Amino acid sequence: MSIVVENLSKAYKGQPALKNVSFKVDKGEVVGFLGPNGAGKSTLMKILTTYLSADEGKAWVNGYDVTTEASQVQRSIGYLPEHNPLYLEMYVKEYLTFIAELYGVSKSVVSESIQQVGLEKEAAKKIGQLSKGYRQRVGLAAALLHHPEVLILDEPTTGLDPNQLLEIRKLIREIGKDRTILLSTHIMKEVESVCDRVLIINKGVLVADKKLKELREGTEQIIEVEFDYRVEEAFLLKIPHVTHVKNLAGFVYEITFSHTEDMRPAVFDFAHDNKLKTLQLSRKNKNLESLFTELTGP
Repeated sequence: MSIVVENLSKAYKGQPALKNVSFKVDKGEVVGFLGPNGAGKSTLMKILTTYLSADEGKAWVNGYDVTTEASQVQRSIGYLPEHNPLYLEMYVKEYLTFIAELYGVSKSVVSESIQQVGLEKEAAKKIGQLSKGYRQRVGLAAALLHHPEVLILDEPTTGLDPNQLLEIRKLIREIGKDRTILLSTHIMKEVESVCDRVLIINKGVLVADKKLKELREGTEQIIEVEFDYRVEEAFLLKIPHVTHVKNLAGFVYEITFSHTEDMRPAVFDFAHDNKLKTLQLSRKNKNLESLFTELTGP
């Protein structure tokens, strides 16, 4: 296992940021870490990178305990924090050479890293002259210098324009071919485009852990229905195979079924038997966005 998290909890001035979070990440996985702002994503990543200590629980990265073996953890990971800390007055190659010296690795890896992230044309420029997309590339190059087995990326595409987004996502996909990556984001498309698996956290609690392949293939379906008057959600739970009911607005309901067979006839028959008129009835695909909304919505 590249990352193991067991029952992590953390609070700030009595306000819980993480509540008993547990998960494991296998070597070579690219895992998306989703959650609303303030859900606890950055807190967990700071614990994994040894910048913060947990109040309770344990975590290991590359087999090293983040509490008792912090220096070994730091040497074995590449970390790109949400706010990329760069020396803007330094030249790209100069900065990366400086970072290589801090890691104690050969300066020859600098050119390798520059090439890997596509910075060849920018290497002789000052970092302050670069666009935000290229500054993110500098941060990734720095994180890769010592050939870490695990990369931890916290909101790596925040503030980028659409073209920069595509470039950084493509770069992450390439890097993820031979490394374990934990990628924090609140952008669903980002997870769907680069990740194998998704973890969703809400209010400090891990509420989902799913393979993207399983989510795409789907073991559930969602039916959206509008009746001629409001009914209680508990009443609709009587329909066979229903796992969740949500009132979207007015007389419109979203009904989730644990069944792959088309359940629209079942909803129609249930409404007819209970003297309800169905004003509209449609089937929706279960996707990452709907799962996220279901688990983190009000």
